[in-house]
Amino acid sequence: MFMTGSSIINIPGPLIGKANNGAWLSLLLSGGFGFLLLSCMLFLYRRFPDMTYVEYSRKLIGTPLTVIFSVCTMSLFIQMQAGIVIDVSLFMVSSMLRETPMYVFSFLVYAISAATARAGLEVMARMFTLILILITFFIIAVLLVAIPDYDPSNLLPVMPKGIKPVLHGAYFSFGFPYAEVFLFSMLFPFVNKSSSPKLCKIMLITLGLNLFILCLSTVCAIMVFGAYAGERPYVLFSLARIIEFQEIIQRMESIIGMSLILGSYMKTTITLYVFSLFLSQLCRFKDSRILVMPLALLTFLIGLVAFDGAAEWGFIVSVIHPLWTYAAFVAPLLLLTVVALFRKQEQSKEEGIS
Repeated sequence: MFMTGSSIINIPGPLIGKANNGAWLSLLLSGGFGFLLLSCMLFLYRRFPDMTYVEYSRKLIGTPLTVIFSVCTMSLFIQMQAGIVIDVSLFMVSSMLRETPMYVFSFLVYAISAATARAGLEVMARMFTLILILITFFIIAVLLVAIPDYDPSNLLPVMPKGIKPVLHGAYFSFGFPYAEVFLFSMLFPFVNKSSSPKLCKIMLITLGLNLFILCLSTVCAIMVFGAYAGERPYVLFSLARIIEFQEIIQRMESIIGMSLILGSYMKTTITLYVFSLFLSQLCRFKDSRILVMPLALLTFLIGLVAFDGAAEWGFIVSVIHPLWTYAAFVAPLLLLTVVALFRKQEQSKEEGIS
């Protein structure tokens, strides 16, 4: 729900604009790096099953370095949280309710997400299961009903402008959504102990399903719109608009709009929960819930002044955000993985000597 909720609406259009018909190849490349990042997280989880990222970071590299790396990480949490809500607000203003101010949508999303995050992980998991089923049903229904409009010839040539656009698309799609899997390094210790032996397999399968669904949506969008798919920021919404089935089913874009709103709500809630937990453990607070409302208010206010228009926001998301994720998520996690590997080897040598 975190990886697919908002990305399935936001990713295909801009990605096709960058990588052309090779957008699905970009997703395979970025998804491969996502599997690598997830493997590092699962390795660290097996080494420290009862610790979150902040806790085993303190143990491996010490408190000062953990705090230094965390400054960049928390700044990205703020940008991510504001960005998720800005995306859904821009969608509502540009596609559905054009006369309504953006802050109306932003405030409602933050208010509901903060209340849900304060309720805790168990409430979130139970609530989001039903929402995830609804979103999956809506999207599959749109892709199936659109089959008569598919033209497979639009998929060729696969790389009309060479490999560079594909690599550019992989850079963009790794920053959002695959690098964001980092957030679950804060949630692994909360997994039910009876389910923990299956965690690695389930997480890898889930990431694979996300990759498949994103690739399928991208390929379907290319088959319908061809080269013009990259000019549509919400390409699945545009696809749903043209659907006509026996004059009974028409204009299904409303359910895609609902999917984007619900997916963004879920992702905002999870990000807000992880952010509050991260900051509370960094500052050694006993209860992370006291930070939920202040952090929601902070990111709401930042979202109001974060950009001057849709063009500037597009530049931030496509150029700055991926680079930011490398510095805030990928680099620290790789460093901790290397340190943990060396520590493990040293322990093995000491045990062999003794």
